[in-house]
Amino acid sequence: MLPALSVEIDGGVLQPHRLFMAQPDAVWLEIGFGGGEHLAAQAQAHPEVGFIGCEPFINGVAQLLQAVERNSLENIRIFPDDARLLLDALPEASVDRCFVLFPDPWPKRRHQRRRIISPDTLDALARVLRDDAVLRLASDHKEYIRWMLFHTIGHGAFDWQARGAADWRERPPDWPATRYEEKAATRGVDSIYLAFRRRPRG
Repeated sequence: MLPALSVEIDGGVLQPHRLFMAQPDAVWLEIGFGGGEHLAAQAQAHPEVGFIGCEPFINGVAQLLQAVERNSLENIRIFPDDARLLLDALPEASVDRCFVLFPDPWPKRRHQRRRIISPDTLDALARVLRDDAVLRLASDHKEYIRWMLFHTIGHGAFDWQARGAADWRERPPDWPATRYEEKAATRGVDSIYLAFRRRPRG
């Protein structure tokens, strides 16, 4: 199934709405979908939305493909490579929502430059997200949460949507759980949920 669902980058500008047989009302992006539980659940709940999932590890891609086949999902496309390559190929203001859930925290200081949430990636996300688009981040690694908040709030293109502690301590009902979150809960570790909105372009 992967060849039929795979997103190809040929050096030009990728038009995400054209990836789907039926024109979607919106395009949502998930960076690092892991086993695909969240992505598949969102696609099933929102058949009117086109989903692009990025995941370089083939085991996760295979698990998502099983969910696509099992649930007859027609609104998922897969980029089985580094998400930053896809971001570079997308046109400005072409994505309506983005999820980066439980990415590798790269906890050692010498590896922190590999973190997906970085000034460069936030620049790319600010470019491809539409005005008022939602960016959702999550992690069970507290130092990485601080890193996410520091860089995303400091970037200037994103407003943190939290109004109280429950907004980051409790997963919203329209936010399906991932296996990484469940593993953290098994270890007795709380997860943190961050929602940002892309500020309108001035």
